[in-house]
Amino acid sequence: MMKKNIFNPPSPVESYFLNRSKQDFRYAPDEKIPVVQVNNFPLLGQLTALRFLEWVQSNPEGVISLPTGKTPEYFIRYVEHYLASWEQQQTQALLERVGIQHSNKPSLHNLQFVQIDEFFPIAPTQHNSFYDYVMKYYIQGFGVSADRAQLIDATTINFPRGRTFQEVFPDMVVDLGLRFSQPKTTQGRLQKEAIERVDEFCTNYECRIREKGGIGFFLGGIGPDGHIAFNVRGSDYFSTTRLTPTNFETQAAAASDLGGIEVSQKRLVITIGLQTITYNPEATSLIFAAGEAKAGIVAAAVQEDPANIHPAGALHTMPNARFYITSGAAVFLERRQEHQVSSTAKLSNDLVDQHMLTLSMQTRTPIQEITEKQVIGNGVTAAALTRSKNTLPEIKQRIFDSLVAKLDHGLARVQDEVFFHTAPHHDDIMLGYLAHIVHLVRTPRNQHHFAYMTSGFNAVTNEFVKDQIQHALEYMQTNQYLRLKTEDYFDAANEMGAQRDIYTYLDGVANHSRTHKYKGSSRRLIRNLLILFPDYDLDSLPDKMQELIDYLDTRFPGQKDDPLMQEFKGRIREWEADLVWAHYGTPIKNVHHLRLGFYKGDIFTEDPTIDRDVQPILEYMERIKPTVVTLALDPEASGPDTHYKVLQAVAEAIRLYKEKYPKAPLRVWGYRNVWFKFQPTDANIFVPVSLNSMAIMRETFRHCFQSQVDAPFPSFEYNGPFSELAQAIQVQQHQDMKRVLGRDFWYGNEHPRIRAAKGLVYIKEMELEEFYTRATELQKVTESLG
Repeated sequence: MMKKNIFNPPSPVESYFLNRSKQDFRYAPDEKIPVVQVNNFPLLGQLTALRFLEWVQSNPEGVISLPTGKTPEYFIRYVEHYLASWEQQQTQALLERVGIQHSNKPSLHNLQFVQIDEFFPIAPTQHNSFYDYVMKYYIQGFGVSADRAQLIDATTINFPRGRTFQEVFPDMVVDLGLRFSQPKTTQGRLQKEAIERVDEFCTNYECRIREKGGIGFFLGGIGPDGHIAFNVRGSDYFSTTRLTPTNFETQAAAASDLGGIEVSQKRLVITIGLQTITYNPEATSLIFAAGEAKAGIVAAAVQEDPANIHPAGALHTMPNARFYITSGAAVFLERRQEHQVSSTAKLSNDLVDQHMLTLSMQTRTPIQEITEKQVIGNGVTAAALTRSKNTLPEIKQRIFDSLVAKLDHGLARVQDEVFFHTAPHHDDIMLGYLAHIVHLVRTPRNQHHFAYMTSGFNAVTNEFVKDQIQHALEYMQTNQYLRLKTEDYFDAANEMGAQRDIYTYLDGVANHSRTHKYKGSSRRLIRNLLILFPDYDLDSLPDKMQELIDYLDTRFPGQKDDPLMQEFKGRIREWEADLVWAHYGTPIKNVHHLRLGFYKGDIFTEDPTIDRDVQPILEYMERIKPTVVTLALDPEASGPDTHYKVLQAVAEAIRLYKEKYPKAPLRVWGYRNVWFKFQPTDANIFVPVSLNSMAIMRETFRHCFQSQVDAPFPSFEYNGPFSELAQAIQVQQHQDMKRVLGRDFWYGNEHPRIRAAKGLVYIKEMELEEFYTRATELQKVTESLG
């Protein structure tokens, strides 16, 4: 049994953020480790940066291990910002408020850096290796001495017979079963000995850390399976640095780094162990997490007793261990939710209703049958009922009526609207609310315009591009191609030709003809290549196409492409989006690809700017004069970073549009899909989804998003295409509401669409002032780094 309170009091920085959050440091005995909570992802970076600088002031030569990936973006930016502006009055005022001595500017040069983990095998020179990340952001960016850094570099391992790891593992696959077998081939014996050398490297790596006294400051994320470093679910609390495989959740999370799930499934990792992290009992060990997607795993790590299935439980005995999380990641920390309800100055009906709905769903009791005994038996709902101005029967009726009204809103006829559907990525809209669009497009009295803000080239694998080029080369040998060649069909100005590309492909879908589909996609690919490479004509283009295949053959998976290849891959994604909306009669001129400049394929995308990113959106709005703008709504900036950066760009474009046209009618619809989900109280439009609508989404995705059908970059929640995950989410939302409203409401309803529903889509409709409030909070935080 763990001692009741082994944890040291919060530091001055932690105390500052605790006071702002109005939450306790730890709600014992439920929470087994202290927690500091902030509102959003950028603030999470600010908290971790200030705590790091506070620690460095007292430990200028300490041993540190810092994370890689996308989560540290704002941690890195804030550390660099504060060090660069240390002498400025604004920074000094902040440092004083948080309890950091501004007279003692920390130097990071003499810190001793220990790399946490690395893929294996991988060359340290690859831009998607963690070694490269550490060198770029921590050694060069922070100025930590390279001479004092302990890094994981596979090229320094003394492989047998002087071979390189590429020669030992030519297919980049390492079979750990060789540790325990007697290989019969020369190559097998070579690989077995190489693995033994790697194991020896890991042992020496561990010894060097212990010789330093262990890690003094550890900052890490928590993986979708709860992994800390690459200590996946089930790892031994006494594990040390080792070469080890991972699991699907971890491989899915790493797919974007490595160029696809096929690559990440083959990679092993070298990782420090859980005992490596806990070896120094006085270490400051911080785990940070953002967003509701992490809420379940955070709740298990914080509230469950230590067990191998919860790797973070290894930190429960460390006096200076903490979880730093956003409000979204805290939604399943029950005592925090109870405290929020009890202490908030003005308790909203939405907050009361949210917790009553959660109780209804958890107990599988229809909301109108919830008893006072059930409410009082739950700490959160008991506090909500105590503070509410309404009686329990009034609350239950209000919730029931509200849910019915949301369904009515989703069923209502919508017409005489001009929709400006916006999306960060090319499948976001259809995954988010295609089931609603299917009904919105049925009346010609609505206009629909679709705008994709980024090129999305990171989602297209090299192998897919090579296949598409090869199909096009084969098509160029056909008589049909030779005829079209004489008709100027492929001329860039031939808009009808571009539209015919789509019709040809969709004819292939209708006829179950793979040949027709290849014709359509090959025509569009040829057209795009002529636009991208104007120095080539149709006679010389095959040479360029072969050159592109050769270029792709020289690239390692996940390697950043040159700008022209990025645009080429992006145009493949754009073609896929064109196909989607052509299903519903949308002309190609109504599908706009903005290719905003902040999206460049770097691990951290740039912030949007007015001239480069906002102006194109504004100009498109001025041209079509929308009455409804839809957007991906991520209130914490905890989903993919392009989501909240697109949100800021669209918000600014809307603000400028309304300044110029103050009387123009305009409202906003926020949608979510596989990355971030609505609570029922967050949304006010519930759209019933039938089996027919699910089939439409599934088939549309399968036929149009060819680059994504094999799920090269899957969600950690589901090993398959995003359309199937989106369907699973919609089904779950319907199951939840079926429990809340009762089966009879659905099965006996007068409306056929409600009776036929097997899923629900949630949408948040907002007037502009509400939308500005949601967007501005994030904007203020991110602009503080400008």
